[in-house]
Amino acid sequence: MSKPVFENLGLKVGLEIHVQLNTRRKLFCHCPTESRSDSSQVIFHRYLRPARSEVGEVDPAALLEWRKNKVYTYSAPLNSSCLVEADEEPPHPLDEESLLVALAVAKALNMNIVDEIHVMRKIVIDGSNVSGFQRTSLIGLNGYIEVEGRKIGIQTLCLEEDAARKIEEKELEVAYSLDRLGIPLVEIATAPDIDSPDLALKTALKIGQLVRLTGKAKRGLGSIRQDINVSIAGGAKIEIKGIQHLYLIPKVIEYEVLRQIRLLEIKEELIKRKIDPDQLMPDVIDITKLFENSSSKIIRKALSTPNGAVLAVKLPGFKGLLGKEIQPGRRFGTELSDYAKIWGGVGGIIHTDELPAYGITADDITRIYSEVGADLEKDAVVIVADLKHKGEKALLHVIERAKYAFKGVPEETRAANPDGTTRYMRPRPGAARMYPETDIPPIVVTMDLLDRAERYVPEHPDVKYKKLVEVHGLSTSLAQALLNDLRLDFYEYLASKYGGNVSYTVIASILVNIIPALRREGVPVDEISEDVLEDVVKALSEGIIAKEAVPDVLSYLSRNPGVNVAKAIEDLGIKKPGVEELDALIVNVINANRDKLLARSDKAFTIVMGEVMKTIRGKIDGKIVAERVKIKLREILNI
Repeated sequence: MSKPVFENLGLKVGLEIHVQLNTRRKLFCHCPTESRSDSSQVIFHRYLRPARSEVGEVDPAALLEWRKNKVYTYSAPLNSSCLVEADEEPPHPLDEESLLVALAVAKALNMNIVDEIHVMRKIVIDGSNVSGFQRTSLIGLNGYIEVEGRKIGIQTLCLEEDAARKIEEKELEVAYSLDRLGIPLVEIATAPDIDSPDLALKTALKIGQLVRLTGKAKRGLGSIRQDINVSIAGGAKIEIKGIQHLYLIPKVIEYEVLRQIRLLEIKEELIKRKIDPDQLMPDVIDITKLFENSSSKIIRKALSTPNGAVLAVKLPGFKGLLGKEIQPGRRFGTELSDYAKIWGGVGGIIHTDELPAYGITADDITRIYSEVGADLEKDAVVIVADLKHKGEKALLHVIERAKYAFKGVPEETRAANPDGTTRYMRPRPGAARMYPETDIPPIVVTMDLLDRAERYVPEHPDVKYKKLVEVHGLSTSLAQALLNDLRLDFYEYLASKYGGNVSYTVIASILVNIIPALRREGVPVDEISEDVLEDVVKALSEGIIAKEAVPDVLSYLSRNPGVNVAKAIEDLGIKKPGVEELDALIVNVINANRDKLLARSDKAFTIVMGEVMKTIRGKIDGKIVAERVKIKLREILNI
């Protein structure tokens, strides 16, 4: 979809960028912010339940989590967590280093900083916080950032504690580690000023880069996380969480726009068919007897369990709509299935738009329609094969979701899938989940605090640009690309450490040319950690590989997770040869082509270079090869 199409759709996108801070201690205790999985651990369990907010309301998202009736198991590493994370001790005073960094980011985003900082409790009972709430504090309001000549509003900046790290999830139990819980996190929320997927990506990159340039942001996978809010005219505001990489943002937006368009088309089709939503009755019918001798593996498995049953509901007038694709590989029936899974705990649904399949025959379909009183030409039927009480609950929520199809797009929170599509998670949370933290007094923002925060405020882009061009010798285009890259701070680190042996231009090109080119080719290059990228630059610095080999090494590392750079070089057979080995190869080529070279002395250099590079390409800098070829031609043939 091109930008004008998105403009015509009234696309509005808001971002929530979360960046971990690399501080000495966690936000509300004195534990280190580095995860250490090799320490002794304490294991304990919790059940969580929702609480009313200060206005007396219960948040619907919290209510959903409570209804899942799960037990939460926590692993508490003794060297990176304490009684504060276990909710057995009151929180300590808010970490001042984290506060100074947050204030610096607020300044850089041109925000109005609050006079007093109040810590609030945000109800979260999915187990990711032992206490059942996340502590968060508002730092700044109503700022902006300039991206591609556009002014993007920044609504809020909050300083909050990161959640626990999920280790494993079962049907009735979720396991977390507390090493990550409490790590300081800045959350930056933009206004819905973004109107294209490309601008969303550039804005996310710019915000992430700005925080990293404070020198106090963590690096590596998972250190920056992003949620987005997306809506189109006539659609609804959808919150999408868990986008794995910044570079997936455009695809997620495009697919969400497509989903809302298709849901609005379903709404129009229902209106065209003159279907009355009141016809959708919560009548769950037990059709188990129809499948007593079924060959369907899904149904046989369900019926082999005590209290297993096959249940069905009729969706009048929905024939053909459940099979309508709304995102690549996902249909409207998938939306209904998501609701059944989340609210009923079933494995999924079967609907008649996809039958016959799964061992259910055409004769079975006829009997199903007859049993539920449905019209074979007009109606759809949804089936669940599971424990009876779970199936009943699931199908009631299928009816509820199907009724919303008459309105269009329901407001909800969705989770991003690795391919950019999304799935239903829960209702959108509301203001009913916030209430004050009574264990931490307010912090007055003094001039002294603001002055001390100044040391973390990043350099102005113009200053950095001048340094990149005049000191590092980068081209203007390369310097500008680097200024817009998330890893600008990483470039500065690599340049300071390896710039004496590796060209600044080569280091910059790896980040802003080679990696994006590999990404466009579908190479999963974003899975490579910055530690591994540094190892590649180190190999260049030590003369182990040539710069020509970098794309092959990165591609190999991307596709072989866990392999180190040394092993990649060995497997690819691209270790840089020594001068003696290179000279020996050149001499062999000259001797093998002596007569031809003497007869065509004006082409001798080109001939030798061509033959040598067939063997050595990607293993050594072409300039070095050229120098040695010239020397050997003079020595051996005097040409």
